[in-house]
Amino acid sequence: MTTPEAAPEAVAQANAETHAEPAADPPAEVRPVRIVVADDHEVVRAGYAGLLATQPDFTVVGTARDGAEAVRVCREHRPDVVLMDVRMPVSDGIQATAELMGDAGTAHPPRVLILTTFDLDEHVYDALIAGASGFLLKDVTAERLFDAVRVVAAGEALLAPGVTRRLIAEFARLKPRAPRRDALAVLTPRESEVLRLLAEGLSNPELAGRLHVGEETVKTHVSRVLSKLGLRDRTQAVVMAYETGLVVPGAGNSA
Repeated sequence: MTTPEAAPEAVAQANAETHAEPAADPPAEVRPVRIVVADDHEVVRAGYAGLLATQPDFTVVGTARDGAEAVRVCREHRPDVVLMDVRMPVSDGIQATAELMGDAGTAHPPRVLILTTFDLDEHVYDALIAGASGFLLKDVTAERLFDAVRVVAAGEALLAPGVTRRLIAEFARLKPRAPRRDALAVLTPRESEVLRLLAEGLSNPELAGRLHVGEETVKTHVSRVLSKLGLRDRTQAVVMAYETGLVVPGAGNSA
């Protein structure tokens, strides 16, 4: 008496179980982005904090109602990102940003996103000079807010590059400073060119196309420029390009 042949499906299942690949290791847990929200209006402050708390990769570790409190909260909780209102009592967002950037012994100060009502705002320009990584308009959408926080937390900067570049160019024109080209003496000619192109708001792929090199080479050049000039990110590189006179507002080299 012969044994009935097993159904093809059963054979396939048995073979699959016998030769199953080992289960992949679960992805390593990523530490949530730690955030402080500073705004003198309680409803606005609570609104941003509540909105950010809806994201699984964010943790709001503190809030502040003025610049002085923002500095204290940041020194206590060491956030990755601070949403900083530019106009606050006691000390404003500009002073608070400068204090945080100048903290002695802090290897990695938080990245500051300035909250403002108007994009072409002299106070925002001063905050970028003080070390902020970018700014957001207060009518920003939730998704844009989330994206912005993730971008700066990852070490990128120059949010809305066109707007940020126009802001810096406009106030560099209105408030000209004596060029400090000697500050760029540490750069090679190629690195100076990279800095000038950064001031145009070019992305890494655009830089690669303009320079006819690969993106990894571009990343190396950008990293060296930031390191040599002691800059934290691309926003500071744009400020430096205008401050040193490498890029002159209205000269057709910053469009």
